[in-house]
Amino acid sequence: MRRAFLAITGLAASTTALVVLKGSPGATQVAQNLPTAQPVNPTPQGVDPNADPANDAPTPSVAPSAPTSAKPSKTTARPSGTRTTTKAPSAPRTTTKAAQPTNRRVTGNGFENEYGYVQVQIVVSGNRIVEAVALSLPSGGESDIHSGDVRNRYDGSGGEVVQKQNANLNTVSGATETSNSYKQSLRSAIEQAF
Repeated sequence: MRRAFLAITGLAASTTALVVLKGSPGATQVAQNLPTAQPVNPTPQGVDPNADPANDAPTPSVAPSAPTSAKPSKTTARPSGTRTTTKAPSAPRTTTKAAQPTNRRVTGNGFENEYGYVQVQIVVSGNRIVEAVALSLPSGGESDIHSGDVRNRYDGSGGEVVQKQNANLNTVSGATETSNSYKQSLRSAIEQAF
């Protein structure tokens, strides 16, 4: 019985000694997280460093107190001689719509046939033909009638050129030569544009 009493007493004494020497687990973590050196600010915040110290009341110094909470606080000391820079606020972002494609005019080569001279111009927006115009067509007599038929079928923003987006146009009846010359001039304009 005496041995059991001594064993329990020895165990209790050694446990107490460990707790006292080692301290509580929270105190150890707080002590480990404290900074080793803190920068000294010779001028308290809000005090003008150029002011006459004789006219100012002395500022009491505050000694650091031991932390009271069991939760460790993390502080880091900034090495002396370093500067902190702040990024200037940037201008707000503005979004703009994508630039609309600009229209460009492309004139095809002129072609002569037995009835007269034919030359075509197209208006291109992006990668599309949006309009076709005959700059020159045969004129005089019956050619005026046939040239009018060609112009009505192919020209404008709703003509066959815009609808098909190429030079594979249907030939205008009674104006075969003028239609073929128109297609040749149109083909050269398309090759220049694209």
